[in-house]
Amino acid sequence: MPTTHDILNRVRRIELRTRKFANDMMTGAYHSQFKGRGLDFEELREYVPGDDVRTIDWNVTARMRRPFVKLHREERELAVMLVVDVSASEAFGSSDRTKREFAAEVAATLAFSALRSGDKVGLLLFSEDVELFVPAKKGRKHLLRIIRETLAFPAKKRGTNISAALNFVNHVLHRRAVVFLVTDFLHSFDAKAGQHDLFRELGHTNSRHDLVCVHLHDERERAMPPSGLLLLEDAETGELLELDTTRSSVRSAYAEKSAQRLEHLDRSLTQSAVDVVRLAPSSDFASTLQRFFEMRRRR
Repeated sequence: MPTTHDILNRVRRIELRTRKFANDMMTGAYHSQFKGRGLDFEELREYVPGDDVRTIDWNVTARMRRPFVKLHREERELAVMLVVDVSASEAFGSSDRTKREFAAEVAATLAFSALRSGDKVGLLLFSEDVELFVPAKKGRKHLLRIIRETLAFPAKKRGTNISAALNFVNHVLHRRAVVFLVTDFLHSFDAKAGQHDLFRELGHTNSRHDLVCVHLHDERERAMPPSGLLLLEDAETGELLELDTTRSSVRSAYAEKSAQRLEHLDRSLTQSAVDVVRLAPSSDFASTLQRFFEMRRRR
């Protein structure tokens, strides 16, 4: 188990690494995509010729029998909420870091970019329950806490429940915010009973906030090398599975199952009108995030 000194050293390394990413690449992309997107209600008044018809409040219009428009003003700052999966599957990693460590780097980069743009950042860690909620604030001390908690907070549960995490976010955030959901999407839709709830909650959250799904996907979850006889354990359920990876049929079946899972995930997210960016721990994730934000801005 890492000591407090080890954790602080890792936090400092992540801070230095991600600060450079944010300074060099990410802040401009983040600012152009999200800054000024927050809207605060200002007043309701009667429609006058020249008003944008998209601002008509149809409920009030029907009640008053004449058209009314709802006016907003831009908020000077946004609230950014990082919703990070800390279930047991995040402890896996085939490169030099686990998905949990990678999530801490991604969250830190997003937090740096938001703070440099003058926005507040909050954190929600979840497994099958909400594990930790940190309200949105500013400042370097707050940022270091976000990195430390994302990296080393001891989760009490092993499973994953994305729907419960998003439902919590929708109850505590009363104004429109930018929500980054950072997860590997494992064990979220294997049970058919939970599929509908998950994607319904994703769509509901996206209608209330600006939701971006950051999918952490290790390459070993896509394809398996010929490594001999392996005993695999499901990190969240404890289920054991023995595979002979020297057999090409076994590796092909594994790759096909993974491809089907990713295709189902992408199709369901598209149907929920939710944007997703897929990041691998071995990738240059800052460049990928920058291209993703620029693509959203052009769209």
